[in-house]
Amino acid sequence: MPSFDVVSKADHHEMTNAVDQTNREIGTRFDFRGTDARVELSKTIITIIAPTDFQLKQVDEILRGKLAKRQVDIRYLKYKDPDVKLNEARQEVEISQGIDSDNAKKVIKLIKEANLKVQAAIQGDQVRVTGKKRDDLQEVIAMLRKAKVELPLQFENFRE
Repeated sequence: MPSFDVVSKADHHEMTNAVDQTNREIGTRFDFRGTDARVELSKTIITIIAPTDFQLKQVDEILRGKLAKRQVDIRYLKYKDPDVKLNEARQEVEISQGIDSDNAKKVIKLIKEANLKVQAAIQGDQVRVTGKKRDDLQEVIAMLRKAKVELPLQFENFRE
């Protein structure tokens, strides 16, 4: 029975490249000269550090531009409130991985409303879609690409 998985995974390698490019641009820009502005990346968190709140927003704008050039969807980013002190401003940005249960339920609802002969089930942080015909599964993929979902979706493990 053919099946595929609906997932939401950010490309960590492209994120790393975008953060590196952002740090390089910050190092060469005149308005950041002599400051300790930078962007740090851990597994699931990007930390933006700048001397002031205004410069924090500028660094964020540079980072968004670099991510967009590398085709990384900005919907993966969940911004937390900035922590502004006298000599430093920090903002943590969480990188979301996987489909949470609320969004998974919305995806399943969209699939059921399409009235195709397929079944959808939540499996951890992904949604597995199975059906008898390959054409039905391809219609589901096309429908989900057109649908307005809060998360960027990818389709993996298409099996016969």
